[in-house]
Amino acid sequence: MPTLSDLAVSHTALDHADLDWMHSLVSDWQLLADLSFADLILWVPLRDGSGWIAVAQMRPTTGPTVYHDDVVGSVVAKGERPLIDTAWDERRICREGDPDWSSGVPVREETIPVRRAAVEGGYAAEVPAGSFVGVIQRSTNLSSARTPSRLELTYLQSASDLAQMVAEGRFPFSGDEPILVRSPRVGDGLLRLDRAGRVTYASPNALSAYRRLGLNADLVGAELGKVTAALCYGDEPVDESLMIVAAGRAPRETEVESGGTIVQLRAIPLIVGGGRIGALVLIRDVTELRRRERELMTKDATIREIHHRVKNNLQTVAALLRLQARRLQVREGREALEEAVRRVGSIAIVHETLSHAPEEFVDFDDIADRVIAMTGEVSSPEAQVTPRREGSFGVLPAAIATPLAMVLTELLQNAMQHGFAQQSGRLSVVVSRAAERLDVLVVDDGKGLPADFDLENSTSLGLQIVRTLVVSELSGRLRVEPREGGGTEVGLSLPLPAPPSQ
Repeated sequence: MPTLSDLAVSHTALDHADLDWMHSLVSDWQLLADLSFADLILWVPLRDGSGWIAVAQMRPTTGPTVYHDDVVGSVVAKGERPLIDTAWDERRICREGDPDWSSGVPVREETIPVRRAAVEGGYAAEVPAGSFVGVIQRSTNLSSARTPSRLELTYLQSASDLAQMVAEGRFPFSGDEPILVRSPRVGDGLLRLDRAGRVTYASPNALSAYRRLGLNADLVGAELGKVTAALCYGDEPVDESLMIVAAGRAPRETEVESGGTIVQLRAIPLIVGGGRIGALVLIRDVTELRRRERELMTKDATIREIHHRVKNNLQTVAALLRLQARRLQVREGREALEEAVRRVGSIAIVHETLSHAPEEFVDFDDIADRVIAMTGEVSSPEAQVTPRREGSFGVLPAAIATPLAMVLTELLQNAMQHGFAQQSGRLSVVVSRAAERLDVLVVDDGKGLPADFDLENSTSLGLQIVRTLVVSELSGRLRVEPREGGGTEVGLSLPLPAPPSQ
């Protein structure tokens, strides 16, 4: 399905500022849909003025939908939807007309012109009007209509106020950050305040949230800021942001805590006809959510500490092996222990990186560069070989990073020992990464492979380790072959899992 931006750029004359306003509106119009118990469709005039195109759609979570199919991308001609034309031409909200039965159920249609504020700060009473950029069609399924309760009447009145703010260019609130997905929704709990910040209506969920904070009295008629401050702060100084939100003076969010309960508050000032008439405050009990977040933070910290201790233990093992190597008189034994030190060191580098990472994913470029540098340090002075990296590994999970670090260590060390004995040359690690695959080439211009080389029957411990890790553990492919022009080329091709979600 095409996005709002795609449709706007392809079919309309909206400029960048208009498009930003549309995105702000769509990011927060679930509030209007839920308060209205209605579907919303955003129509924008076509570039040639011949009709309208639907660029966004929202269904209510508080009532039945009218449109079971998506209408985004649909085009209607001028005159085909008279209420849309009227709202646009007369710059007013249109509610006239009988219910439409064409879909088999009674549907009440309304249209709301969308005006973009001329300046930043759309919650200020004195904001001047801006240009009109589209029309919202509000469609209410009347098949489940019943005698409205106090809650429904409050919702509908609040929806009417918000619709008027949309038509006046006062909603969404320009200049503010987009509302996050975790912000409170209408169904979580709703308070309606008057101009003085006193509660005129409290939904059952909102009242329950305040009961859990410790409230014993009724909220209706109380000044929300004072009640909340008394419950959560007592005689201590009150956070200024709480009083701003609790009074509904600005479109902000805050959290309060009392008795182990954590409640999130979001204020929506209601500004109609040039003056603030009150506010809506959405309320959500986030106690369990915050508890789980703290548990995850504790778990992450524990995992990082484990990686840190593993790194320290590996470094201790490497130091012991290095000490033992110095005591050996047999050259082959000393070299074997030095190779073991490098292998342990490559694993320690991965765990050190993981000890600083918030998740089990690491930027492998840093690890690769450290492994390459470690290999260059042990090259003979006569060789004068400086390994280098071309391309980026990117972020890799620990399950791939650890064996891959060992593979790089073995391949680079093998090239140094056998490809550049007493001679200089070039040694490169060339990386190419696609969405689901990582290809790595370790290329040198050294002595090259023996004439009778056979990877399958090689007795080299390093190559056996590489083959086992690449094929068995990483489910990849390995090839070792002569390089054109002299030297050796080792190719790895590894499958990658889906990247971590953001």
